[in-house]
Amino acid sequence: MDRIIMHIDMDAFFAAVEIRDNPGLGGKPLIIGALPSERGVVATCSYEARVFGVRSAMSIKEAYRRCPHGVYMHPSMGKYAAASRQVHKIWGDYTDICEYISLDEGFLDITGTSHLFGGATAMAREIKRRTVDEVGLTCSVGVGYSMMSAKLASEEKKPDGFFVIPTAQDLKNLIIDRNVRVIYGVGAKTAEELQKIGITTVRHVLENSQAVVAILGNHGRQIIELAAGVDTRRVTAYSEAKSIGTEQTFQQDITDFDYLKDVLLLTAQRLSFDIKLKKLYANTITLKVTYFDMKSITRSKSGEATDKTAVIYETAAELLDKIERRPIRLIGITLNNLTETPNLQFTLFDEGRDLDDDKLSDAMMKLQLKYGRGIVKTASVLRAEKRLTESDEPAETPQDNSQA
Repeated sequence: MDRIIMHIDMDAFFAAVEIRDNPGLGGKPLIIGALPSERGVVATCSYEARVFGVRSAMSIKEAYRRCPHGVYMHPSMGKYAAASRQVHKIWGDYTDICEYISLDEGFLDITGTSHLFGGATAMAREIKRRTVDEVGLTCSVGVGYSMMSAKLASEEKKPDGFFVIPTAQDLKNLIIDRNVRVIYGVGAKTAEELQKIGITTVRHVLENSQAVVAILGNHGRQIIELAAGVDTRRVTAYSEAKSIGTEQTFQQDITDFDYLKDVLLLTAQRLSFDIKLKKLYANTITLKVTYFDMKSITRSKSGEATDKTAVIYETAAELLDKIERRPIRLIGITLNNLTETPNLQFTLFDEGRDLDDDKLSDAMMKLQLKYGRGIVKTASVLRAEKRLTESDEPAETPQDNSQA
């Protein structure tokens, strides 16, 4: 059976949520991320800001240079997460095979369910309608025979668009004279390598396949297949997601490693809450650090599957102790190799701990779900928050680069 894949992308998600909740922001160049006086990057921006060349991941300083009259705001991750849960719930009403790329983007394999809703087009229009009616936001939807075709289809008519790419030939006809960056897996470095031999478009890739393979090897063969419309990747259900993480960017470089450990403790508490909410456990804990000179490093440690704040924090802190002590501008934790199966064995982290920890953790989780994640805090978390408040070091930019 030919596959039917849908890609859904919320339109300027963070900005759209803010405009939904404050209509007075409508029509203005809205930039979400940090304030012009702070260090940080653009998380997202409204379409009005994009007219001035502002884009995601751009430094706030550069965004302000291009758009000094814009409205700059910190992200409200709680609101965005709530809206994300609403749209994910809508998507889940149409198929069990959903791969959430981020809070606002995902692939749906509707091969086995589209006929139940009158076909893929009818399903897409119903999802778009429900998203407006139930969440107050718009989305762009693409339908294709593969993940790449669905993704490109959703981008074709943004914002609030709908487009279908039904066959490989339709895909080739659409992108044949576009830049090679349109091909999945072709980033800036790969495009630069191809440009050295005169290959800048999809047509060039197909007409010079031997040259592409000569400089890129197996990666080149994959690019050629994708350029020809061949994409065998499968949509992976969210329950099989491999990682979730969050990072903090500081307004000024941090040299106090005790301060950094306090940040890690609060980060670990948040990630513990997130994976417990998803009923997942992490086998690997990864620390990410970006130094003042923009050099980034990661350090990982694998062990027994866990969802505990203490294990996540102590592992990350141990990894931090082993890195070079230089000024740091960003720090984060990622939980990798997620599983739905808890490890029932005790680990070294359990020695000397109260055996009722799990019951206490469950009780805290229920209270946080009922009253909000900030309602229950352990003594160590309260101490960390107090130290961060009293510290001479600058507080981190409230910028969340969560990955899921």
